[in-house]
Amino acid sequence: MGTQDPGNMGTCVPASEQIGCAKEDPQVYCPQETGNTRDVQVTDCKSPADNRPQKETGCFNPEDSGQLMASYEGKAMGYQVPPFGWRICLAHEFTEKRKPFQANNVSLSNMIKHIGMGLRYLQWWYRKTQVEKKTPFIDMINSVPLRQIYGCPLGGIGGGTITRGWRGQFCRWQLNPGMYQHRTVITDQDLPLLETAWPVKGRLESMSITLASQNHRPIGSGLLCPLDSSLPVGVFVWDVENEGDEALDVSIMFSMRNGLGGGDDAPGGLWNEPFHLERDAETVQGLLLHHPTLPNPYTMAVAARVTADTTVTHITAFDPDGTGQQVWQDLLQDGQLDSPAGQSTPTQKGVGVAGAVCVSSKLRPRGQCRLEFSLAWDMPRIMFGAKGQVHYRRYTRFFGQDGDAAPALSHYALCRYTEWEERISAWQSPVLDDRSLPAWYKSALFNELYFLADGGTVWLEVREDSLPQELDGNMCHLRPTLRDYGRFGYLEGQEYRMYNTYDVHFYASFALIMLWPKLELSLQYDMALATLREDLTRRRYLMSGVMAPVKRRNVIPHDIGDPDDEPWLRVNAYLIHDTADWKDLNLKFVLQVYRDYYLTGDQNFLKDMWPVCLAVMESEMKFDKDHDGLIENGGYADQTYDGWVTTGPSAYCGGLWLAAVAVMVQMAAVCGAQDIQDKFSSILSRGQEAYERLLWNGRYYNYDSSSQPQSRSVMSDQCAGQWFLKACGLGEGDTEVFPTPHVVRALQTIFELNVQAFAGGAMGAVNGMQPHGVPDKSSVQSDEVWVGVVYGLAATMIQEGLTWEGFQTAEGCYRTVWERLGLAFQTPEAYCQQRVFRSLAYMRPLSIWAMQLALQQQQHKKASRPKVEQDTGLRTGPMFGPKEAMQT
Repeated sequence: MGTQDPGNMGTCVPASEQIGCAKEDPQVYCPQETGNTRDVQVTDCKSPADNRPQKETGCFNPEDSGQLMASYEGKAMGYQVPPFGWRICLAHEFTEKRKPFQANNVSLSNMIKHIGMGLRYLQWWYRKTQVEKKTPFIDMINSVPLRQIYGCPLGGIGGGTITRGWRGQFCRWQLNPGMYQHRTVITDQDLPLLETAWPVKGRLESMSITLASQNHRPIGSGLLCPLDSSLPVGVFVWDVENEGDEALDVSIMFSMRNGLGGGDDAPGGLWNEPFHLERDAETVQGLLLHHPTLPNPYTMAVAARVTADTTVTHITAFDPDGTGQQVWQDLLQDGQLDSPAGQSTPTQKGVGVAGAVCVSSKLRPRGQCRLEFSLAWDMPRIMFGAKGQVHYRRYTRFFGQDGDAAPALSHYALCRYTEWEERISAWQSPVLDDRSLPAWYKSALFNELYFLADGGTVWLEVREDSLPQELDGNMCHLRPTLRDYGRFGYLEGQEYRMYNTYDVHFYASFALIMLWPKLELSLQYDMALATLREDLTRRRYLMSGVMAPVKRRNVIPHDIGDPDDEPWLRVNAYLIHDTADWKDLNLKFVLQVYRDYYLTGDQNFLKDMWPVCLAVMESEMKFDKDHDGLIENGGYADQTYDGWVTTGPSAYCGGLWLAAVAVMVQMAAVCGAQDIQDKFSSILSRGQEAYERLLWNGRYYNYDSSSQPQSRSVMSDQCAGQWFLKACGLGEGDTEVFPTPHVVRALQTIFELNVQAFAGGAMGAVNGMQPHGVPDKSSVQSDEVWVGVVYGLAATMIQEGLTWEGFQTAEGCYRTVWERLGLAFQTPEAYCQQRVFRSLAYMRPLSIWAMQLALQQQQHKKASRPKVEQDTGLRTGPMFGPKEAMQT
């Protein structure tokens, strides 16, 4: 039996507008010549055109024990199981058992550098956990341990999630916004029982029976109606096929605990009741599990679809901490449950309660039947940890705010899931059917989208009275955007608990702008609001020990807040550095604003953001202390690599600066600001000269301009500025910022050293590599692999014609995370060559969608005698013509 993401992710880019790769030759993807690069090929394993040595191929070799999609391929593919995805045998055991990164993994030299920070962190951690009784936003003492068990999360965007393991267990819960409980609840199961007569046991092995279970989630955007993507539901479909000559009775029971046990049951007052809902000639029935515990009460519904061929029965309440004998005896008598009427008695303190729903059907010889369940949870009103404000989830716009929507949610899900499946299949097919794309990439592209639901995500309604009046004149479309599309937040990571961490969103945002563009624009409006505000409350920053304000005006915040506090009201939960002095945040805002305008054609958005971009760039200019047109880093870790010191002009921040200045020139032209355009054109010209003179060494751009040995390190992320320029249709020809031969040579050097010379070329790109081929160990982050950075690097390679190198680079991360380390559906921020990983379930790997954008742009360029019928929603330049804004 295979477990995979069943493909329930949607996009606002319709399938008809998505240009696949190499449609002229379905076997081979051949990019155009760029600079001194060669034609390369990325082929499917079935392609006879792949004649490279096996060790270099992007195909996957069935003899490679680390490649699970091939290792467990059998004759029985499963009923309607797609040929591409992440597969694993239920008996598989991952042999490599890694540990989360801890203080004892820090080298002595780096420990000495950070001893002050460590002591301050311990003081802060003690106060947070022992005095305030809160959970630290980053808990370096109690990292989440390795559990190689996770599968797809259930639930849509922003309504909470419940994750099933790939063996079927319910094992990771995020019902309270942004807060996770990693607990396997044994009671929660859907189990088949097949017999020729009741009660007979243990005959399943002797029967010619095929069972296939599919989970469906309502995550989609343009292909689904607006409400579906936000629904807190999951659907479980069992297809049963009788290959024998005897008729069979088949029953499948779905049992569910009310709550998670332990402290979740402590207050008592939990109760269950049966329900029956008939609407539009369709009937569902099941149980409601009422969990009234404050501050976020909810009702869960376990339901089944009633058809002419099925019988639905239930048991309202049983002891989830017992043996379950009551339930099994009832079921084994006749394959059904007794279905008592009325609600159960509310539980006493500390006592649990569970219920079960059973669907039964008769199965003819050589016949088939389908048994359908749903799980829905209705938590319409939420409060974050500070318990200061009441918020309403997005789905309440359609299903009401009263907490009585669980039956309707169940009915809607069971009646609509086949439509979701059809539409999402139509969206995914151009990618899945493209034989020029390797199978691992198809799996990674869609499965990494799990984080948009399971990243502690909230999608909230915005009250009209919560928006500031004074900004109406400057941002005319702020109110309608937030009113119509709501407020969106997702965590930096399940262990790094901060919403919309902006330096990381820079990478992950490609998934949002390509699939749910209105949510990306909504997030940008929220970020602009936070930028124009200030919080002058002083606090001590852990790395430096300096007291400074929480938030200064006209600088981009690091994050929008902690779900255990009051996000959006109190921003910048991050207190390791004072990020007002970070060099990348302001630049990343400017770059994303233009990228979002370029991909949506929304000039109203650009004009609203223009004053904010001017303000943050004015703040940024103070970092150009010698007025040579190039900013300098401050001699500490003042950017997203917050443990890697950067001094003076640097490849990463200097490149982002020049890219941001270049897009300011383009924005000024669109906004008709000639004087500002001239100003930034002058800065760009001077900065380009300084950047090349100070950092280019003939093979790559130096890490920074310090006198330290690590100054000559090869940074894998050094071309981030060029990456974004190309994503915006800039960076070449008249808009070239970085000389194309230099960019290509730098990427080739990164591939030779950071990829191929690291871990045998099989683990992606290490962040920093010394020019003689030894990983840079000067910091706690320079010798890590950051998965999201690697996918962005791969996209940059594709943009520059190094397509084969890009796929090879990215494949190393996918194989390591999903197939070797057992970190499926919990892709970490980082791992080292050996022993450790860091920060499970992280935002940045969503940057794999930048690879897809690069492929689409490349194919669009090849096809590019612009034709309306082939419009991809992309443009070859900022003046290609605005596209009608994509709809969420």
